[in-house]
Amino acid sequence: MTVNQKTIRAELEDYLKKNYITINQFAEVSGVNSGTLSSFINGNRSISIPKLDHITEGMGLKEGTFYDLYVDECFTHPSLNWRRLRPLLYRCAELDKLDCIGRLLEMMTNNLSYTPLLFDIAEDLFKQGQRAAAALLYERVAESEKYQHSERLALCQYRLFILALCKDHAKNLRAALRFEGFVGRLDEMDQLDAMKDLANTYLTLHMWDKMDKVAKRMERLANIHYKYRYEQSRKEEFHKDPTMPLFAYILYAHILCSSVCVERGDYDLGLQYVSLYSDMSWVREDTEESHRLMNQCKMWAKANSYLIRLMKGEIEVLPEYVAYIEQYEEEILLALFMILQIANRNQFNVDDILLRFEHQIPEFKARQGEEGRYTPLVIEDRYAHFMAELTLYYMNRGEYEKGMKYMLAGLESALKINSKICIIRYVGLFEQFRYAASLESQIIYKNLICNVQNNNLAVSNLLIMESDSDNYTYS
Repeated sequence: MTVNQKTIRAELEDYLKKNYITINQFAEVSGVNSGTLSSFINGNRSISIPKLDHITEGMGLKEGTFYDLYVDECFTHPSLNWRRLRPLLYRCAELDKLDCIGRLLEMMTNNLSYTPLLFDIAEDLFKQGQRAAAALLYERVAESEKYQHSERLALCQYRLFILALCKDHAKNLRAALRFEGFVGRLDEMDQLDAMKDLANTYLTLHMWDKMDKVAKRMERLANIHYKYRYEQSRKEEFHKDPTMPLFAYILYAHILCSSVCVERGDYDLGLQYVSLYSDMSWVREDTEESHRLMNQCKMWAKANSYLIRLMKGEIEVLPEYVAYIEQYEEEILLALFMILQIANRNQFNVDDILLRFEHQIPEFKARQGEEGRYTPLVIEDRYAHFMAELTLYYMNRGEYEKGMKYMLAGLESALKINSKICIIRYVGLFEQFRYAASLESQIIYKNLICNVQNNNLAVSNLLIMESDSDNYTYS
């Protein structure tokens, strides 16, 4: 029997003959009715996925062994049976049999009537965390509707954007630019979340102009809906809500805009934005989640006001800033990064502050990938840049061994996230202080830098110029 001639019923029949098992005996082992088994073997009826799983288990085979054959048999009938295809898709996703899902979708390409059904399954799988399988279905739906201007197409592109985000900055850039044009086609409540996610991505990529534009769009849209919901005499009924309370999108937009101002050196405007997200007297929401978010914004406002004053040259507020930020563990990495940046720029000593947080510095790397107030992507990017400032600080002070240790650890992190900006920074730092590198450090550096050739760092010149992603300021 050739591979092409194999069928599930032939495999079962062959198994029974070789092992001298009757249908009745196998029915007891598998839990499938003997009449059902007999009809199936004789070709008088098809088999469902649950019963196929019982048969597979009864034969002592691995789960999903017959799914490839089942896919073939699904398409031998004149018309497809959705009641057979649907559970097969779910089980293939559960068992991570992506090749079977791919074959199923390929065979269904010309039947557009399945598009909404596939989209519903993709949404289910997305919620269940079956990311790879969900992505295959979203891609299939998006392909079938690529000439439409539908909300479903936009939502597929949004999901694909979220699923594409990873540690690799170059891949995240491509995903963000590909998705950006679909944001306006989403439902307006989904638009708020999409703009928040897009802005966060541009934040990790240090694309300040793009982040600023997205943040301001998010603020305008959130303000419009806030007025409709709370300030109009006739309240608007919403068919859905965004994932955060509406006021949070307005405040978060102000936070992002203040960050852009700091990066541009416009500290006075940055402080104006800080005042906007420190004042919450206008907020109408009164839930536990709302109060948590408001307290978080108040904390950020106070910390950032200290920080901007520091960057303006008011060094006398440094002790107050350190004492305040010490209370908030998740803020310490950003605080130390900014303190080091200011110290490197102005050539002053912060040894006492580094000693104060010395035991926490190794924990910053261990915390990468953990969910908290900040996304793992933000933490990983921030850590790589922090290590560069730490390197420069110790090198400038002549503590070359310590500086080189942090440089090599930071370069390794920058390579893992494929951050073009950060890798170039480390290469420049190493060349600047190569004279202080031991032979062992030079060998480690050489081995690390060889990995650059294996990373996908080649982003087209057009995208680089468009994104203006190289305007990150270093001292």
